[in-house]
Amino acid sequence: MISYAPLWETMKKKKATTYTLRNKGAVYNVGGGTMERLKVGLPISTTTLDAICAILDCDITDIIEYIPNKKQEEQAL
Repeated sequence: MISYAPLWETMKKKKATTYTLRNKGAVYNVGGGTMERLKVGLPISTTTLDAICAILDCDITDIIEYIPNKKQEEQAL
């Protein structure tokens, strides 16, 4: 599972809000719909991830993290 938990921490550290992403993101097409998807953990495109990295001047690991799904781990064994 992909988690956006690091994004919210990065935004807090950089004193950025969802408005910051939407306002600066207008150039990158980061709109309100994208913010709603992030809030509920739905997938977003790599283009959007790239835009958020540019807006926040951060690395991808500052935005997302991978959390292994236990079912997938069990199937791999």
